[in-house]
Amino acid sequence: MQKIGYLIPEFPGQTHIFFWRELQALPGKGVSPELVSTRPPPARIISHSWAREAMSRTEYLAPPPPLGVLRAALEIARAMPTGWARVLASIARAEGLDAKGRAQLVAFAVMGGRLASLARERGWTHVHVHSCANAAHVAMFAHLLSGLTYSMTLHGPLDDYGPNQREKWRHAKFAFVITKKLLAEVRQELAGSLPDQIELAPMGVELSRFQRSVPYAPWSGEGPLRLFACGRLNPCKGHADLIDAVGMLRKKGIDARLSIAGEDEAGGTTYRKVLEAKLAQDGLTDAVTLLGAVSEDVVKDGIQRSHLFALASLQEPLGVAIMEAMAMRAPVVVTGAGGVKELVDDGVDGVLVPPQAPAVLAEKLEKLARDPAEAVRLGEAGRRKVEEQFSSERSADMLARMLDARPA
Repeated sequence: MQKIGYLIPEFPGQTHIFFWRELQALPGKGVSPELVSTRPPPARIISHSWAREAMSRTEYLAPPPPLGVLRAALEIARAMPTGWARVLASIARAEGLDAKGRAQLVAFAVMGGRLASLARERGWTHVHVHSCANAAHVAMFAHLLSGLTYSMTLHGPLDDYGPNQREKWRHAKFAFVITKKLLAEVRQELAGSLPDQIELAPMGVELSRFQRSVPYAPWSGEGPLRLFACGRLNPCKGHADLIDAVGMLRKKGIDARLSIAGEDEAGGTTYRKVLEAKLAQDGLTDAVTLLGAVSEDVVKDGIQRSHLFALASLQEPLGVAIMEAMAMRAPVVVTGAGGVKELVDDGVDGVLVPPQAPAVLAEKLEKLARDPAEAVRLGEAGRRKVEEQFSSERSADMLARMLDARPA
């Protein structure tokens, strides 16, 4: 069994269910992943039923315990002078950073020393980083100090993960990206600075868990039209557009009811307030429910109770929440922005609409709601698509294979 570090920033967050499932799949493939994270997330977004277990298994790099600081210092001292020279040379090459940003890299280098010391203590042969932001800096510096190899997964556009991408990718042993669109972006933007091996590894869902306990029942045309959405409360998720679409449906006499699972990154004190004010202004407080950060079981139940799943993201890298709805045979009406077109084929296994077009979204929601046979057909096709292409086992298989092929 190969032991590796499995680095996830601010774990366990509300969008981290995929990582937990991948972790559970890896031991069956000969890989023993041990959790490490930059720091805990805000308490108000720790929502999953497995979160406490996950936190008890996670080593947090910040804030470091006194012994952790000592061991990081010893690791850095052990790397003197050549390892630290490599660190300083990397900081000097850093792109897109001012003096303050370069100073922050020194702090990440110290965290890299802590990560390297953990790897030495626990016998890790490698670290996989589920981020290309500052967590990747930490793994990079651990590599430069100690030779510990690392890999990364890119989950969204490069711009979302901050500057100095060339340096992070240059030192990685291998990397994964979750969509063809992102793979093309990486090859274009980072040519000349990429590891030899970059693989396409879409995220997925645990199919055995996302099963309906009752058959899907489309809207009858009477009573509430139940809509469900899942995504953190952030402007990029387009929740305001979806709320506008609900308002339009209600003005046409359709009793549309929307539940949104997800919270803002601050635990309910930032964008939630914006949406609450919008609901009050639009008179939709009774029609739209903001559920906050909720467990996987609540999300599953919400999908199962809904007639349609909707998401109006301005830019969605791929969409695990959409996959979960498709796995549950819920018809999906979602924006085709980002990599969603690699998940949903319009009219085949879901309905795609343009982003920032609430009127079109309302029209498509109504059309599908009033066509029960089409709703059932799309739901069944969605389940087949996920079964064939988006199982959570797929990425675990690929990571295990890449680790097995990695030279010692």
